[in-house]
Amino acid sequence: MKIVFLGSGNVATHLAQSFKQAGQEVTQIWSKTEANARALAQTLGAVAITDLAELDIYADLYLIAVKDEAISDVAAALPKLAGVVAHTSGATSIDALQSPEHYGVFYPLQTFSKQKSIDLSDAPLCLEASDAKAMAVLQDAAKLISSASYPVDSEKRKLLHLSAVFACNFSNHLYQMGYSIMQQHGLDFEILKPLIMETARKVQNAVPFDVQTGPAVRGDEETMSKHLQLLEDRPDLQDIYKTLSESIKKTHL
Repeated sequence: MKIVFLGSGNVATHLAQSFKQAGQEVTQIWSKTEANARALAQTLGAVAITDLAELDIYADLYLIAVKDEAISDVAAALPKLAGVVAHTSGATSIDALQSPEHYGVFYPLQTFSKQKSIDLSDAPLCLEASDAKAMAVLQDAAKLISSASYPVDSEKRKLLHLSAVFACNFSNHLYQMGYSIMQQHGLDFEILKPLIMETARKVQNAVPFDVQTGPAVRGDEETMSKHLQLLEDRPDLQDIYKTLSESIKKTHL
């Protein structure tokens, strides 16, 4: 399969590398910033371009992996292409891609950081397509890099993306808060890592509601009061502690 990437950020980098490792031909990397396009293209043996008019019009799949607000502009500026055009956003409707003849969404539900390699072999790939041809191409592409793909329409995908923000982005921010408290008081964050891992393991086989622990779910007001006293120099964390504790109590008590 011949694949072109429009974008050179985290998502483009990891998807392109996964396709390359699967033996597919990533032919071009487009970016408005030449240095970014070249940096990614060099790792893939691809051609870096900054002009959409230079796109290979005979590729099988064109993946738009740019900021959400730029997707429709990039799609509208594309020349007539023989292959399928898809964006990789969780929060953007398929309707942002009405310009190409065959289009869709190829959304990997995973967290990406450029500096950390990732195995996408079991990452959920959420697919949506304008027609049967587009869906067939997206399904074929998905099978090359992952064992898990699902048809998910734009409305459901937005809700999935919202849920992922709570489950991934917010939880990582809470890790950072715990890290900052540990650092402030000379404690090693490594001590918390087994707890973090066990919490993640629990929800593999249980509903999160059933494995909630801590002072809030017990209604332990004395312990929560002591915690708030320890945060007197961090009113921002006090507010978050109160909000989350109240949410847990309302859910469980």
